Amino acid sequence: MTPPGRHRPPLRYASSRHDPQLRSAARHFGRRGLLNLTAAAAVLAFATHLPAPGAASAAELDAARISEDPFTLGVASGDPLPDSVLLWTRLAPAPYEPGGGLAGRRVKVQWEVATDEFFRLTVRRGTVWTHPEYNHTVHVEVGGLLPGREYYYRFRTGSWISEAGRTRTAPATTAAVSALTFAAVSCQAYHHGYFTAHRHLAEDDVDVVFHLGDYLYEYAVNSAGGHRRYTDRRLPELFNREARTLEEYRLRYALYKSDPDLRAVHGAHPFVVTWDDHETENNHADAVDEEDNSPEEFLLRRAAAYRAYWENQPLRGAQVPQGPDLRLFRRLQWGTLAQFDVLDTRQYRSDQAYGDMPHAPGPESDDPARTITGAAQERWLLGGWRASNALWNVLPQQVRFSQRKLGTGPQATVSMDTWDGYRASRERVLAGARSAGIQNLMVLAGDAHVGYAFDIKEVFDDPASRIVGTEFVTTSVSSGRDGVQRPADWDAYLTANPHLRFYDGRRGYVRVELGRAAARADFRTVSAVTTPGAPITTAASFVTEAGRPGLEPA
Repeated sequence: MTPPGRHRPPLRYASSRHDPQLRSAARHFGRRGLLNLTAAAAVLAFATHLPAPGAASAAELDAARISEDPFTLGVASGDPLPDSVLLWTRLAPAPYEPGGGLAGRRVKVQWEVATDEFFRLTVRRGTVWTHPEYNHTVHVEVGGLLPGREYYYRFRTGSWISEAGRTRTAPATTAAVSALTFAAVSCQAYHHGYFTAHRHLAEDDVDVVFHLGDYLYEYAVNSAGGHRRYTDRRLPELFNREARTLEEYRLRYALYKSDPDLRAVHGAHPFVVTWDDHETENNHADAVDEEDNSPEEFLLRRAAAYRAYWENQPLRGAQVPQGPDLRLFRRLQWGTLAQFDVLDTRQYRSDQAYGDMPHAPGPESDDPARTITGAAQERWLLGGWRASNALWNVLPQQVRFSQRKLGTGPQATVSMDTWDGYRASRERVLAGARSAGIQNLMVLAGDAHVGYAFDIKEVFDDPASRIVGTEFVTTSVSSGRDGVQRPADWDAYLTANPHLRFYDGRRGYVRVELGRAAARADFRTVSAVTTPGAPITTAASFVTEAGRPGLEPA
């Protein structure tokens, strides 16, 4: 998220910190990051040196020799399907060291899934190898599970047993499910404060969590943890620089995942994740970065960031990156109650118009050729809606969808980084929803570091235009530090945007209950994040009835 008024930095030619072989490979990338055939066999070491299934690429480390807890980064699960779920962990007895303290060797890990938290009734178990090429991360796609069930899982290596995680499968696709509860979170800058909202969410009764981006920030974190102001520890100096290389991104994930509140929420609920910009670099667009590097140079950085993202998230094998490309958009279903079309509005977008500065809509931003999703993803989304039999069609994605003017008057400016800067994309999506007969459209967004609730209008500038959906923008977990309930622009935004029904500047998350008759959203906020342990309250609640889009206070 670029603050209003911030310019992109001037052109500068920084020396590359990537391996010389990777720099040499850069010239083989096209604009969209595609490798040509001559490059494929010789470039991007982290795309070509992965062990083949069943292959042993490194010497084995006897797990009995691991003398420190290797499960320092917890466990996680994700992308629940009716018969399977993805389980994740990473072995790292020394998480703040390159390689995690395992000397570049492969290690055997056992996993098990049970129907009870004491593991008396184990239903699935197996063994996998963790490889240094994958930074000793584990991704297990456990199949053969029953739909709509709660399960417990854990990992074991040598004499060490991980903490137990709780997950669940989705209902059968044809099941007439009566209820679903989910949460949406985003934007967790470690250096801006504690992840207190995650601790509360870990104790909340939800079926699944959608993380909408900015899982980490590439920015430097000093020895005191920034605004956490540690007095009982000092973080290594290696974190006190911007992450650019594969090893730096890997270590930044280790820092974030060592946070006890983040570990708790991952262990309590399955996650569905998508990224925004800071997992790679602030406000990038496709192969265009904020520092005016060449696309070839930036795609090397993007490849490193994407690789580290997949390694450290509960993602399936279908999302394994290919160099600087990773297909993250995907579809999940919760019986006939809800269809979730998870978008990626960062990897395929056109560059931000007007230098990424707030600007009134104009010919540059309204060019019909501009896109925030890319043509292929847009076709996938609209085709999925035409085939949907779900009551609620939910769109988890990164940036605000609804119009938000920054002032009044005919020349009021809008953000060029959100859907306001890609109005032709938004119009095509809304037209596709209308054509598909989507009656209960719900959009989820993050990025803004505040909580918003919007009525989605067919024509945003016409107050009499009909309401075609609802949007819930979750505030940040910690980004922006403590925040305030009513920011200084609170009155101005509500006046300029009559379809904006709620605005709160504190930290927290959104909790949504879907039912057959209606949906309810609770904006859950904490009073502070620069000090740990703040209580949580519900700032506001809204209801939208099925078949009658529009928000009403609950």
